[in-house]
Amino acid sequence: MKRILDPLDERIIAELRLNARAAHAELATKVNLSRNAVRQRIERLERDGVIQGYTVRTGEGAQASSNINAVIFVYRYDRMRGAEVLKALQAMPEVLQCDVMSGEFDLMLRVGAANPERVHKVWKEISALPGVENTVTSFVLSSVV
Repeated sequence: MKRILDPLDERIIAELRLNARAAHAELATKVNLSRNAVRQRIERLERDGVIQGYTVRTGEGAQASSNINAVIFVYRYDRMRGAEVLKALQAMPEVLQCDVMSGEFDLMLRVGAANPERVHKVWKEISALPGVENTVTSFVLSSVV
């Protein structure tokens, strides 16, 4: 069952995307709720799986553990029954994002790794998954947004 978010939940999530370390009191001010109400909403969003974790993004000056990014487009043999592929991808820590696509590709993955060799290993793991027919991989040269 997919949870429908109300506008306050969406605003809290938007603020957490900007700063996952924001204090409840700071969020409360921004979304016009009490600190306790924000805390309860965040706990509910975590419990319901809407918020599944928090992450750290590092700047150019930092030694990042995921400083190589790639996009892998995946073709599945059967896009309507490929749930086992999705489950396997969710278990891979290098897969930062997985989107189900319309059109030519079935899935678009954003992969982060420490070096190109690790991206290659992840690609090999993905390519070997039962249900994966083909892949196309591109390395990210720069991020604008």
